[in-house]
Amino acid sequence: MEIRQGTDHSILLLAVCLTCLGVVMVFSSSSIMAVRSYGDSLYFLKHQSVYALVGFAVMALLMRIDLDVLRKAAWPVLGLCVLLLLAVLVPGVGKKVGGAARWIKVAGLTFQPAEFAKIGLVLFMAHSLARKKDKDRVKSFRGGFLSYMLILGLLIGLLLAQPDLGGALTLSVVAIAMLLVAGTRVRYLASVGLLALPFLYFMVMNVDYRRRRIMAFLNPWEDPGNTGFQIIQSWIAFGSGGAVGKGLGESKQKLFYLPEAHTDFIFSVIGEELGFVGVIVIASMFMLLIVRGLRTALNAPDEFSCFLAFGLTFLIGMQAFVNMAVVLGMVPTKGLALPFLSYGGTSLVTTLAAIGLLLNVSRHSPGELR
Repeated sequence: MEIRQGTDHSILLLAVCLTCLGVVMVFSSSSIMAVRSYGDSLYFLKHQSVYALVGFAVMALLMRIDLDVLRKAAWPVLGLCVLLLLAVLVPGVGKKVGGAARWIKVAGLTFQPAEFAKIGLVLFMAHSLARKKDKDRVKSFRGGFLSYMLILGLLIGLLLAQPDLGGALTLSVVAIAMLLVAGTRVRYLASVGLLALPFLYFMVMNVDYRRRRIMAFLNPWEDPGNTGFQIIQSWIAFGSGGAVGKGLGESKQKLFYLPEAHTDFIFSVIGEELGFVGVIVIASMFMLLIVRGLRTALNAPDEFSCFLAFGLTFLIGMQAFVNMAVVLGMVPTKGLALPFLSYGGTSLVTTLAAIGLLLNVSRHSPGELR
């Protein structure tokens, strides 16, 4: 079978275009805040540009590494992720922001280990599922399903200790999706889901700020000046944008009306400045990226590559559409970055790292199947 030595140019082009658009929109949505906070309108632009360059370098490296080397690195990478998640909880090492210890600061650089853990979990599960599927152990409870739940439970426990419920839910959904695709019995997954519901209810309803987010989602107009403020301002941004938007840089909601305008709610600024057309174009780009990623998974040369491509595609796609759903008020507010577009070094670098791994798989896809 002929091996096509070339990348999926559609995935590469989409990643580059989304990243470049993200840099532009970060500047547009943050320049006023940057002047007020740092006295430099280019502050966030400079940082995001550096993150993009680092991300592209990591992407270029990972798309060239031998897949066998990646497979052998699965356990060490997972172990490193666990150590980093533990380090976050160590006083003096982990950096607290808003009461949550989710960051590590080293030599002036701050990064979020939870983002690396997402990639590490996908890589580990791709390796392990491929190995166990060969021996038909993926359908067993003790030899297959239980072992994954123990590892997932460890990662979730470390994330909840930060606390980071959103990150824990992200890891859970990605792991369940990969297990489902691998052929794990649905009753195992359903049982764990049912057992987790009371715990999830407790985690949400017994923590004041999480409970208020749920109440704001159900009826934001009940408290429009407080809990419902952010989503209402987001709706105003989308409504103000109309069909074609106010124009790049012309958003009014970013002028200290819309909290987190350059991070979690950057899609709202896009809706206001680029309008319905811009929103549809970006959503379509993500859809095309998902389609090409799943195509790469289907055409992968082996099961490890298949699971890896699927897991990475699912991870990027899920985060993208959850973020969009949040800013549109379709699901409760949760701090989840929009891949490629939101401001944040760790998120952008890890997303481009995922693209590099996806491109690596596409390089080895059989030419006759493409």
